[in-house]
Amino acid sequence: PYNTYVYGGLPPGPIANPGEASLFAVFHPARTDYLYFVSRNDGTHVFASHYSEHLENVRHYQVRYWHRKRHKK
Repeated sequence: PYNTYVYGGLPPGPIANPGEASLFAVFHPARTDYLYFVSRNDGTHVFASHYSEHLENVRHYQVRYWHRKRHKK
């Protein structure tokens, strides 16, 4: 019943459990003004406090990345 390629729906048991660091972060969140984040496509993220900053980060880290990736052949 755990092979979801063969059986429809969710498996009967837990899918994953959070680690200790994740639980600590939930109960002790960082104090920041950040509301938005974008992947840099290298395993890291960039954060922004304002939507206009976020849109610029999206253009810089996502739009340009995917444009280069799409036209690289």
